[in-house]
Amino acid sequence: EFLMIDDQKLVFETVLEIADLGQNAGKQVLIVEGGPGTGKSVVAMNLLSELTSRYQTVHYITPNRAPRQVYEGRLTGTMTKSRFTNLFKGSGSYDSNKPDSMDVLLVDEAHRLVERSQYQKSGTNQTRDIIRTAKTSVFFIDHAQQVTWKDTGSVEDIEYWARAQGATIQRAVLQSQFRCNGSDGYLTWLDQVLQIRETAQDDLADIPYHLEVVDSPTTLRDRIIEMDQQSRKARLVAGYCWNWLSKKDPNAWDITFPEHDFRMQWNLNNDEGRYLEKPHSIDQIGCIHTVQGLEMDYVGVIIGPDLVVRDGRVISQPSERASSDRSLHGYKGARKTSPGDADARADAIVRNTYRTLMSRGLKGCFIYCTDPETQRYFRERIAAAFSAEEPTAIENLQTHESTAKTANADNSEPNPDTPRLIPVEDVTPSDNAIPFIDLEAAAGGFSEGFAGTESLDHADTWLVLPDLYRARVGLFAMRVVGESMNRRIPNGSLCLFEATPGGSRSGRVMLVYHRDIQDPDNNGGLTVKTYQSEKVIKPHGEWHHHRITLACDTLNDGYEDIVLEGAIAGELQVLGEFKGILDEPSQ
Repeated sequence: EFLMIDDQKLVFETVLEIADLGQNAGKQVLIVEGGPGTGKSVVAMNLLSELTSRYQTVHYITPNRAPRQVYEGRLTGTMTKSRFTNLFKGSGSYDSNKPDSMDVLLVDEAHRLVERSQYQKSGTNQTRDIIRTAKTSVFFIDHAQQVTWKDTGSVEDIEYWARAQGATIQRAVLQSQFRCNGSDGYLTWLDQVLQIRETAQDDLADIPYHLEVVDSPTTLRDRIIEMDQQSRKARLVAGYCWNWLSKKDPNAWDITFPEHDFRMQWNLNNDEGRYLEKPHSIDQIGCIHTVQGLEMDYVGVIIGPDLVVRDGRVISQPSERASSDRSLHGYKGARKTSPGDADARADAIVRNTYRTLMSRGLKGCFIYCTDPETQRYFRERIAAAFSAEEPTAIENLQTHESTAKTANADNSEPNPDTPRLIPVEDVTPSDNAIPFIDLEAAAGGFSEGFAGTESLDHADTWLVLPDLYRARVGLFAMRVVGESMNRRIPNGSLCLFEATPGGSRSGRVMLVYHRDIQDPDNNGGLTVKTYQSEKVIKPHGEWHHHRITLACDTLNDGYEDIVLEGAIAGELQVLGEFKGILDEPSQ
C-alpha cells in the first residue's frame, strides 16, 4: 500500500544516506517539504520499515493521532502488535529522553508540532526535544496544512533548534502527485478559488478530476454512499461549525438541516483515529482532526458558515466555529492585544482547513455550501474551469463508469490498481490508456524514427493505467530490464515515460538512443540512465555538447557510465523522461 514513485525514491535514498552519517558524523536534520499528496507519509512508512530491518532504533511520529492509528492497523499481521505499536509515537513523547538515544525519528505532519502539548509533564519545545533525542531527525512538512492555533511547526523553527544543537541541516522537496489524480493543477486551482494565493490556474479542462457542487446535503450524502458501495472509498467531512453533541449523548444529532431532512453525527469517539478504516463511518461525518494526513478515493465536503463569499470575495468567519472545536483556542485572547495579526492567523487556519479537506480525494471532490452565495460562487468557478470544448473531467468520469458497468456486468471487473495490456484495436476513447513500447522493438527500427508523440500512436499494444495515474498525450510505458539503475528502477519494472521533455535534462533520468553505444544490460543502443551534460557556449550565444555522461545508479559492482564526447554527443537522441514505476516485478 506504500508504493513510491520517482522523487519519493530519491528522498528515501537520501534519508538512508543521512541516517548513516548520523551514526558517525554528528547530529543530522533533514527537512522535507511537500504539498498534499506528494508522498510524505508514503516515504516515511517505507523508511520506518527499511530502517527497522537495518536494526536501527526508529519511531514514526505524528502530532495528529489519526495517521498513526491507521498505519498501525495496516501493519497488523506483519509483525507482533507490541512491536509495531512501539514504532508509532506522538510528538510529545520525547521530553525526558536522553540525547542521541534514538537513531532516527521520522516526523510526519511536522507542521502540526506544538511547543508543548497539554499532556506533557516536562519539556520546553517538541521540535527541540525530538532533535535532541535522535542522531538523525527527518521532518516532513507543509505550511499550508497548519489548521490549529497551536500549530507552530515551521522550517524556521526546525532550523533554529537544529542550529542550537549543532546539527547539520539539509533540505529536500517532494513534488510528484499521488493525490487528485496526480495533478498539481487542481491544488493550484484550489489556492486560487479559496483566495489563499494568486495563481494562474483557472482551467481544469485537461485535469482528470471529478469536481462537482451538489444541490443539498442529502444529495451529497447519497452520492458519497453510492461511491462507497461501488468499492470506492468515499467519506463525508465538514468544517467544524457544529458542536459535538453526540460525544456525550449517543442519541443526539450533531449536523442537521431540517429543511433537507438531513441529520448526521460526527465520527464516533471510540473509533478515535481509525475513522476511515471503519465501515460504519460511511454513516458519519469526519472533521479535519480525523482525516488530515489520510486520503480516500472521493471526498464529500460540507463548507460551513465559517467560510463565505460576498461579492466574489472569500471571507473567513472564525466566530462561526463550534465552541467544542479547539482549533482556534487562543484566538480571542490574541485578538485583544494584536487584532490584525490574530485575524490574519485565524483566517489562514480556516482557509487551510478547507484546502486540506478538499484535497483528501484521490479521484474527486463533491461540495455543498451552507451559504447560498458561497454555493453559487463555487458552482460558477467550477463551471468556468471546465468550460473548454473538450469533454470535462466529470463527463469523462461518467462515460467511463457507464462503459465499465456494461462491460463488467459479469462481476469480472479488472483490478483498477493494476496496469494491464490491451491490443491497439481494443482501445476506446474512455480507456485510461497509453502506448506500450516493447524494448526489443524500440532498440531496432522504432527508435530510429522516434521523433515525438506522433510515433507513439503506431504502437501495437497499449497499457491501461492504474487509477492513480491519468493518461495524456506524450506518456508511454516500457519495461526496463537490467541492474544498471537498480537504486531507482528494479530490474524488470514497468515504467512510465514522457516523450520529448523540454527544459534542462541534466540530473534527470532519461530514455536515450545512440547507434554507437552498447547498454551494459542489453548490449543495445537504447538505454535508461541519469543524464549529465557539459556544454560549450560560443560568443554569439550558440552552444554545443562537449560531453554527455549517461550515469548508472546501481548498488551492483561492474557497471560503468557511458561517456559521449564531441560530435558523437550531438548525435544522441533523447526519447523520453522517466516519470515513475507503474509496477515492479514480483520477487
